[in-house]
Amino acid sequence: MTNTRPQAISTRLQEDERVIITEWRFEPGAETGWHRHNYDYVVVCLTAGTLLAETATGPVENKLALGQTYTRPAGVEHNIVNVNDSEFVFVEIELK
Repeated sequence: MTNTRPQAISTRLQEDERVIITEWRFEPGAETGWHRHNYDYVVVCLTAGTLLAETATGPVENKLALGQTYTRPAGVEHNIVNVNDSEFVFVEIELK
């Protein structure tokens, strides 16, 4: 099956010996693509809406509020999809 989803746009904002800070912008229907995190990380939502996390155990919808934060451990593998009718934006802070 061919993937027809647009790709989310990532912009590296900062990287130093302690953190990697990346802004993620998702147009409606956009995805990150399957990936695994090498570091523990924190996400700060800059918009509100619902993101779909496709995981090895199945899809999970997450309703997120403006300013909401969450953390995940290193090793998490998933694909994140914007299921909203509008852009979704968050900042990801990876802790080296």
